[in-house]
Amino acid sequence: MDEIGLAQRELFRRWPSGVSVVVAEADGRKAGLTVNSLVSVSLEPPLVAISLALVASLYEVLREAGEWSVSILSGDQEHLAQHFARSVPPIAQWDRIPVRDDDPHLLQDSVGWLKARTLQEVPAGDHTLFVGDVLALERGSGSGSLVYLDRRYHAL
Repeated sequence: MDEIGLAQRELFRRWPSGVSVVVAEADGRKAGLTVNSLVSVSLEPPLVAISLALVASLYEVLREAGEWSVSILSGDQEHLAQHFARSVPPIAQWDRIPVRDDDPHLLQDSVGWLKARTLQEVPAGDHTLFVGDVLALERGSGSGSLVYLDRRYHAL
């Protein structure tokens, strides 16, 4: 990473971002990853986007699946953010994780959930920007929000 890239990383560590867990499943492989790059791109039509590193554990599964789910984490779900941020073997990634009864791709007690279908993959250096058509969304019962700032999670 060059000097500007290092400076960019340091600068953006000082700017808070929301925390979510993105889940995709393809050919029986279910993967989840903590993501802080979820953005609302457009309201008409409803579009969202996430940025994933090419080496992310979720990357290939999401590309193959074409559809993905997002759980926007509440202020008391730091343990889930930490769990999905680690490289957990796929067989253990879902062990004792509280998912919704009606959809095992969505985490219980989150602030909200959405489902998206990938419309476009935009290469962006060592990442890809996945732009998704919002298929469904729902407000959850979780309170507060979880944000990431200066390499730590904070409840708001």
